[in-house]
Amino acid sequence: MLRFYPGNPDLQEYLKYAIQDGMISVAVFVATMLQAARSPDLHHPATLDMLCRIALDSHYSSGSPPMGSVVSYGESAIIIVGTVQDALALLRTAHVLPLTHFHQLTTSASELVILLLSCVSDLSQVSTTQASFQLQDITEILQSFRLTPAVRQALDTYMVSLGFLTGDDAKVAREAQMMHSLQVALGKDDVSGPNSDADVITFGLELHHLVTHRAKHFGAGCGPDAAALLVGTFRRSSWPAPVFYTQLFTAALLCLSQAPQSTCFIWRAFIVGRLPALLTVFEAAMTSDNTVDADWRSAMQAAMSIFHRTDMMVHCDHVLVSAEGTEAFYPNLPFSRELLRQLVDTGLLDDRNALGVDPTVLEKSLLPLHAEAQNAGFDIHSYIDCKLLPDLTIEEAHTLFDRICKEAATHSAFASVVMKRFISLSTSFDVEALSRLCKALYLRHRILDIISLHVKIDELLYQTVYLVDCYDCETIGDPQTAVSHLGDIVMFSQYTLAHFNLDAKMFVQGDRTVSGLFLQSASQVFSHESLSGEDAQAFNAWFKTLFDSGSEGIEDTILRSSRPKTLLKIASTLFSSAINARIEGKIDGDTLNNGISFFTGPLLSWTLVGVVRSLLQEIYRKGFMAPVHIEVLQTLLLSPSCPKPVLVLCGSRILTLLASKPAKDRLAAVRFDVVTVQRLVSEALGPRETAHIQHAMSLGMHVPWQEQSKRAIQNVLAAARAGKAPSIDVDRLVKTTTPSKFLRSLWTELSLSAGLAETETFRRFITFVLTTPLSSAGPPLLPIFLHTVLPSILVSVDASQPQSHANIELLVITVSSVLTAALHLELALRGTRWEHRLVFGHPIASMARRLATDLRNANSYAGTAIIQRLGSSQSFVANFPVFMGELGV
Repeated sequence: MLRFYPGNPDLQEYLKYAIQDGMISVAVFVATMLQAARSPDLHHPATLDMLCRIALDSHYSSGSPPMGSVVSYGESAIIIVGTVQDALALLRTAHVLPLTHFHQLTTSASELVILLLSCVSDLSQVSTTQASFQLQDITEILQSFRLTPAVRQALDTYMVSLGFLTGDDAKVAREAQMMHSLQVALGKDDVSGPNSDADVITFGLELHHLVTHRAKHFGAGCGPDAAALLVGTFRRSSWPAPVFYTQLFTAALLCLSQAPQSTCFIWRAFIVGRLPALLTVFEAAMTSDNTVDADWRSAMQAAMSIFHRTDMMVHCDHVLVSAEGTEAFYPNLPFSRELLRQLVDTGLLDDRNALGVDPTVLEKSLLPLHAEAQNAGFDIHSYIDCKLLPDLTIEEAHTLFDRICKEAATHSAFASVVMKRFISLSTSFDVEALSRLCKALYLRHRILDIISLHVKIDELLYQTVYLVDCYDCETIGDPQTAVSHLGDIVMFSQYTLAHFNLDAKMFVQGDRTVSGLFLQSASQVFSHESLSGEDAQAFNAWFKTLFDSGSEGIEDTILRSSRPKTLLKIASTLFSSAINARIEGKIDGDTLNNGISFFTGPLLSWTLVGVVRSLLQEIYRKGFMAPVHIEVLQTLLLSPSCPKPVLVLCGSRILTLLASKPAKDRLAAVRFDVVTVQRLVSEALGPRETAHIQHAMSLGMHVPWQEQSKRAIQNVLAAARAGKAPSIDVDRLVKTTTPSKFLRSLWTELSLSAGLAETETFRRFITFVLTTPLSSAGPPLLPIFLHTVLPSILVSVDASQPQSHANIELLVITVSSVLTAALHLELALRGTRWEHRLVFGHPIASMARRLATDLRNANSYAGTAIIQRLGSSQSFVANFPVFMGELGV
């Protein structure tokens, strides 16, 4: 958000509140802020100075020493030194940015560096490479900039400590001698590892990623991105085309057969309705690459041997039939026949080979919607376009959606029609028709999931967010009806953002951008002093209209004078101010209830997601000693017209509040109908989501990130050992901690649990984690591992001599595999939107060059062993000649 609102005071207050309320610690804020400050998007003096002052003021007000405040107690020296490195980068940036009289960024950055340096004590675990790098960096800073005496003295003292690490000649000599015996033990064989023809790990992880993150970058909904992942996998695997396709379909069917009932529907939709289309894009990319000579028709024919695995096919059908709620969505064809038909229709398989698997596969009469379209003289796309009428009722739309769900062959056409309809309706500002379509979609999440497999959801959301952002009722004939219709568009946007866990900060369409942050920040309560201009005028007018005993209700005039976006922003503040006025006796209960009643109707109920969240937050903050807030919350939730998205999007917080220990007595005292509210929320969420929330509450609300990472890694290893298709949500795990901590945990857990006994599992797993681009905003993991985590691993390996041979071999496998995989993905992304955007943060060649330099200069026994092993591999050196010349001692 700060990228688009530099130095924004509202964001400043929000961050201060988050620290004061204990949502995040000062140490976490400092480490995260310093990492984020490396981004050029935040290189604005006001923004950086504001962030520094938040950290510094929070530390000083705590009265605690730096260790335990800006740095957590017990933090390892390696991590502290890494944070210091980030602080030095900020200090450098502060002196490079233009000077301003209003912000003292250089002073703030200097204070932060001094505090962090005071936390550095034991440097014994810091690698010589990292120490040398910091020495060079500090020397440049001291020579290039005019520093305050205090920070200069702190840096001089720190340099002396670093100097002791880089001057240990005895250690270097000992490591060089031990390297000779290690080289003999490891030998000169290739380091890239064998290629198994029975690998479901690689595609299991990849396919789960495509489906789990289908609405994000490199998900199934973005065809070129997803196809590029497949191209990169094919190029690095060296599998023949028939093996590649056989592995892919075997893993896909395993994913479906082991899917829980709640997700098997989306797996069927992906395998039948989306995967064939992705493979056509994949084959087109491979055909344009003259370096690959493959007969893809023969390869697909060979892969059809999977259909002779009757046990697997029967299992897939059984999973689909037994899944809860599938009666309405059960396909018109058996799964195997449906998949064959799609392979034929997309041109991936010819008729003759398909008939050899299933003689009835080409009978058109088995597809009702296609048959209807043909009888009406339409193709399926035009037919769906005609059926999805603008004035279709919700019930009629859901009947059509249910029919489409049954026929995966219609999914792509339907998604395309919906996308075009969103574009045309938003462009023409037809809020009535768009509202009806949005409501039909958010009330049927399965059809929304299908759409997400075929189109970019962020492009769909651009249309709705842009419309809401610029919509104005000033010239509308019937503003009350228009605002009510716009409300369903707002709730669709909020629901879709949450359902797919998307970032709303920016949506892009060509050269136009729009921010959707106003949708996610609707729960924020503003002080009266912070509101200005249009916001202040709207607040005063609406407060008088809603909570003045002499008000005659909502007139068209006030709707024309305030934009819906503004009304969404101030809704939570209106409630907060009215409740405070009631508590202070400035208004009576009838006046408060009368104002609230306007929000239970369609005119204003679309603002309630933010309002309910703000009420829940205030009830928590007051420890349930908030009877008026609780009464208002009950009124909103028990209203028969409370929109379903409000109950769904706030459901987890509501159930958690009602299950908390202080809630029982306090809620009973104000006659809160716990049973009815729980029932309404559970019905809106559905039994599976409700059970998931209850299970999470039974385990406790906070599971340490180390435990989360350990469980996820062990689940992957267990699945691989059982011959199943594994899955892991790296994006979610990285959000629970910092990337560096997650990667250190990954290495520790993998090297201990898998190690050389399961080399192929280790290689495939760590390659996926480090080279599959994250779908959410965040730094790429590969450079963090190579340049931050790897040096600390080398220190540990050096310290464990002579029992370090196994870890050295694992590091060789890791570096070789991840650099090779990343290189092939980088090549596969040429010609896509990522070609000039550096999906790994840096070109792979430059990362390899830096790594080779770091390893040569590391004065590390393990580092020398690794670079010699890499240099002995002809296939690796062919891709990365910077490692050439390290062929032995």
